[in-house]
Amino acid sequence: MKDFDSNKRREFLKTSAILAGGAILSSIPLAGAYAAGRGTIKIALIGCGGRGTGAAFQALETKHDVKLVAMADAFRDRLDESYKSLFGKYGKSKVNVPESKKFVGFEGYKKAIAEADVVLLAAPPGFRPMHFEEAVKQNKHVFMEKPVATDSPGIRKVLAAAEEAKNKKLNVVVGLQRRYQNNYRETIKRIEDGAIGDIVSGQVYWNSGGVWVRPREANQTEMEYQMRNWYYFNWLCGDHITEQHVHNIDIANWVKNSYPVSAQGTGSRFQRTGKEYGEIFDNHTVEFLYADGTVIQSQCRHYEGTRNRVDESFQGTKGRVYLSANNSGRLWDYKGNVLYDHAGKNDPNPYQAEHDELFAAIAAGQYKFADAERSALSTMTSLLGRYATYSGQEIKWEDALNSNVDLMPETLAWDAMPKVLPDANGFYPVAIPGKTKVI
Repeated sequence: MKDFDSNKRREFLKTSAILAGGAILSSIPLAGAYAAGRGTIKIALIGCGGRGTGAAFQALETKHDVKLVAMADAFRDRLDESYKSLFGKYGKSKVNVPESKKFVGFEGYKKAIAEADVVLLAAPPGFRPMHFEEAVKQNKHVFMEKPVATDSPGIRKVLAAAEEAKNKKLNVVVGLQRRYQNNYRETIKRIEDGAIGDIVSGQVYWNSGGVWVRPREANQTEMEYQMRNWYYFNWLCGDHITEQHVHNIDIANWVKNSYPVSAQGTGSRFQRTGKEYGEIFDNHTVEFLYADGTVIQSQCRHYEGTRNRVDESFQGTKGRVYLSANNSGRLWDYKGNVLYDHAGKNDPNPYQAEHDELFAAIAAGQYKFADAERSALSTMTSLLGRYATYSGQEIKWEDALNSNVDLMPETLAWDAMPKVLPDANGFYPVAIPGKTKVI
């Protein structure tokens, strides 16, 4: 793939403005597997963990004739748990997945995709590029969870597949659900209309106590252990600056209607330092620099016993804004006057809304959603931040995006070895700012 340079980014931003947040309307017939009026929309679930199962519930809760017909996961127990939960609620009328359509292992996704009109991609993020590429190759509409990759080669693969999906007019929605949340849509629309002037600074946060840990079990291979404990390995997760904080970083890019030109920052392992936490940091603080000189401050951490904060604030030349996932959206001028206050207590659940809108478009034969490219670039922004904190250096966008550092194992098999391995005491190598080279 050619280098994604400044000219390419400018072209993308022009297109983004035209698309108004990712929506494209087209009356040209779809090249995908489903044609309007054909009846039941068949879905396949790829990745049967908690988020994948949740996505399947939400797809089946839409008002359209949707049926789950195939499932794939690396682990049989995960697939079985998901199937039991889904079948227990809907029965065979909506969940018709015989044993022959339950695919287990690293290659099962290809067979599951072939059975469906729409695929739900929710395996660990490291697998997203290859799963998305295959779904587009097979002409399927896609819902995929964020983030969409964990390294730069993966981002470039997603960008290439996104271009192919556009050419084929395949709807793609990505689970950056704030894009489908009313308080964000309504508040950012007013920012775009100039309510608080030009955005000149901002702060985005995902500070929490951290997530689950799955201890090593007897007789696990190294590949199985890392797959089970995927959150703590960068080839699978991308670190929490990517897996979680991409939500807030995406809002910064949305508000700025652009992507950073560079990043610098700091991070470390301070509280979550045990071998069970793999190789990721537990804190990142990054300054993202945009082409107009704006600096967006990004902060995420996994510290127990400290203040949680998950929200976004921005300052413009005429006022400021506060946003959060709890339906808050407020604009002020610098005299303290409230310019807009989103009272969204009855707003639709954005996790459900993204599926409602996707399946409505598919059922109607509309090509309406092309989320993959901007989601890839917001994921890339989070990777830019990780590269900056791991290295302790200022990292340029083009250098980061064009990096050839590939985190994926050479071979995907239970007896194969990932690229990052523990030492004799069970500890994994961790980045050391000032010494670690990331690109």
